[in-house]
Amino acid sequence: MKLVIIDGNAILHRAFHALPPMTGRDGQPTHAIYGFIGMLLRIVQDLNPTHLAVCFDRPEPTFRKSMYVGYQANRPEMDGALSSQIESLKSLVTAMKVPIYELAGFEADDLIGTIAKQAYQEIFDEIVIVTGDRDILQLVNEKVHVYMPVQGLTNAKMYYSKDVEEKFGVHPIQIIDYKALAGDASDNYPGVRGIGPKTASELIQRYGTIEGIYDAIREKKEGAELLKGRTIKALADCAEDCVMAKKLATIVTDAPIQFNLEKAVLGDLNTLEAQEEMEEIGFNTLRNRLSTYRNGIKGASEQKIKKEKKPENEQLSFM
Repeated sequence: MKLVIIDGNAILHRAFHALPPMTGRDGQPTHAIYGFIGMLLRIVQDLNPTHLAVCFDRPEPTFRKSMYVGYQANRPEMDGALSSQIESLKSLVTAMKVPIYELAGFEADDLIGTIAKQAYQEIFDEIVIVTGDRDILQLVNEKVHVYMPVQGLTNAKMYYSKDVEEKFGVHPIQIIDYKALAGDASDNYPGVRGIGPKTASELIQRYGTIEGIYDAIREKKEGAELLKGRTIKALADCAEDCVMAKKLATIVTDAPIQFNLEKAVLGDLNTLEAQEEMEEIGFNTLRNRLSTYRNGIKGASEQKIKKEKKPENEQLSFM
């Protein structure tokens, strides 16, 4: 069995910028909805999941904002033409019988991480996260993979552990340590001033974690050219920022939600409710396309949902 989890805000944002503006019969913008649903159908076709879920951000501040007031402070306000489409999209996704998860105080990333961890305990053969957010790459392991659009909505790359290691020079779970050193301009939190991506990768390769780096400094385990002079001073000056950055970068995998296996079974997307909503919006072409997805993927709804768990003593790759 295969579970696909879609990062709702990330894919909606990409669709908004990938497609030219279009409006529905009421004159309201609809192109982000059109692009999102089109990609959802393509995902069903290309990835052939047995289960599907979508996670969204909430507008309320998250716990990260309380940790660091500058978190995401440099991000512009969401375009009104985009924000106005969110509720209509949720309504259409719900009409297609695809479950939506969102929770005030948490980002969609945290809900994705929590669902992935809970689903890992089930007998899924593969869990695929669809997103444009590189932060999610920290969740990649032997069973969890990330499907990331690289150009518009049509070209995408599947990230396995080896792909993350090739790109960043660190294991997926070490992405949080990498970002703690290098910082994150998108989320507006500092790393260690003077340490860039290359040095961050080299330090993590040698010492494993930021805790390992600071232990090496205290124990004077300097190592070849990596922990000397200016680097040690930079790490010492930014120690508090580095620890905070790691907390900000870490995706929560124990948010207070419960993944519902039965509701996530991919069944008939072509419901009467979905057809009616698409007709009301004016998505005639997309409505015709949806009709070809009757009964979801072949045989998905016929597969038996088993309740077997992975052994409690099996080592998981999650935090």
